[in-house]
Formats: sequence, C-alpha cells, structure tokens
Amino acid sequence: MDIIKSIEHEQLKDKVPVLDVGNTVRVHAKIKEGNRERIQIFEGIIIKKQGGGVNETFTVRKISYGVGVEKTFLLHSPMVEKVEVVRVGKARRAKLFYLRDRVGKSARTKEKVGARIETKEITLKENLAEEEKKEEVQAEELEKPAIETETPVVEEVVDTVTEKSTDEVKE
Repeated sequence: MDIIKSIEHEQLKDKVPVLDVGNTVRVHAKIKEGNRERIQIFEGIIIKKQGGGVNETFTVRKISYGVGVEKTFLLHSPMVEKVEVVRVGKARRAKLFYLRDRVGKSARTKEKVGARIETKEITLKENLAEEEKKEEVQAEELEKPAIETETPVVEEVVDTVTEKSTDEVKE
C-alpha cells in the first residue's frame, strides 16, 4: 500500500452511515466555543454527495427563518459525531440544486413509500483484534501443505479355505 493511502486509511471512521441524496438527516456536529465543546444538531435535506475516501463530503440544506442555509460536512471528520436519518426521500437526481429556488412545501422531496427508517452503517475497518486473528489463521493455512495426504491403513484379510472330500460324480 502507498504511504499516503495507509495514512488516509488510519483517518477513516470505522463505521459510516448510509446516506442518500434526498434523505432528511439530523447531523450531530461538535462545536468549539473557547475552551468548551458542545454538540449542535443540524437537520435538513441532503442535496449532494461528492468525493471519496477521506475527502467524502455531503451537503445538507435547511430553511431557517425564511433563509436557506447549507452546510457541507466531511463524512470522516471527528467533528461529525453521528448522522441520523429522519426521513427517506425519493430523488431521481444526484444533485438537488433545484431545491434552492423553491420555498415552503415545494422545497421538500417526496417520501419513499414503504421505506423504513433504519440506521444502516457500512463497516470500513474492523477491530484490530479481529484482523490479528485473521492474519494468524492465514499464517497457519500457509504453513499447511497444499495437498494433504494421509497414509493409507492396510488391513490384511485372510480367507481360509477348507477342503472337503466329495464323492466323485458318476456318469
């Protein structure tokens, strides 16, 4: 692996929520004020997702006091505590920039019929203990020969034949 890729891999979060464009989400973000730290909730519709790996971002839009507010969050940032899906929206585009021109009910996406609100997560990295166990198992498998041969067990079977005298056949 490249040095850069290995450093980026360390920065990734272990579990990442499944986010789709059009979903209404509640983002719990850490805010630093002086020496204090608190969590602020930002709820809105995901209008775009972009990037990949460490640079993966998503933009959330909400209307606050009649003014549209958009915030872009880094998915793997330590400042993003968690992301909850509030509503599963139906979007037929990758980027919902047309919502910027709309106000009121028309600024929402339709809800998917029958969609369950589940907090699905993708596991990017497994625990180190599990990785070590896998490596040990792989090392054991490498030590074993590719073809396992067993020594055949040979059993001697002795048939006893007894001779009996028979009367001669008369013709």
